[in-house]
Amino acid sequence: MLPSMTPIFRRLLAVVLGAGLAACARSDSSPKAPNASATNSSNGTLSLSAPPVARDSITDRADRGRILGAESAKIWVIMVSDFECPYCKQWHDASFLPVMDYAQKGKIRLAFINFPLSIHPNAVPAAEAAMCASVQNKFWPMHEALFASQSQWAALRDPSPKLESIAAAVAGMDLPAWKTCVAKHATLALIEADHDRWRAAGVVATPGFSVNGKLLTNPDGSSPGAGADVVGAIEAALKAQR
Repeated sequence: MLPSMTPIFRRLLAVVLGAGLAACARSDSSPKAPNASATNSSNGTLSLSAPPVARDSITDRADRGRILGAESAKIWVIMVSDFECPYCKQWHDASFLPVMDYAQKGKIRLAFINFPLSIHPNAVPAAEAAMCASVQNKFWPMHEALFASQSQWAALRDPSPKLESIAAAVAGMDLPAWKTCVAKHATLALIEADHDRWRAAGVVATPGFSVNGKLLTNPDGSSPGAGADVVGAIEAALKAQR
């Protein structure tokens, strides 16, 4: 059974993303996840729900750690990403810092959704490395380090030693606790829940973005992928609030 969503994530809207040219796309089929359901709302977006289960403290901390920004911010920005996806790195390197700045200034709430693709063999280990860092509230430094070093671990047969060295370099990381978390796959269920819920909503490619539940798309409805103008969408949402 998938872990339950936190109260924060119960408020998020999942949207259907199409595969664009500048995006990493799945090569396998995308059936609905059996433990998650997606329902259409009156405005055409999708709302996801899952069966409630007992709260797990590690899962809860990992979930909270990958959300950035003031709780008072009314604009949600959702990134659906894969740490091994070259297009996710392309977007990150070109556009992430301005988006993070909006969150750090309290203008938006920014959330990272794990969507490791089957075509990327080291995407799940990288996601576990990030989410175990998130348990210690170190998700965002690890997020930065993983994309910065993607070329160093993406092609490795066993990325574990390199991922550990990346974690060890994150300031304030309790490395023994991180290693235990990774060894026990303590956050894997949360990563799988991210993937399965968004797959059930129709996600097939990364990176993907929504701002206040509105999908960022090209005129033909496809995902802009690495070309997504997230800053422009945030500015439009802020303007609409004024």
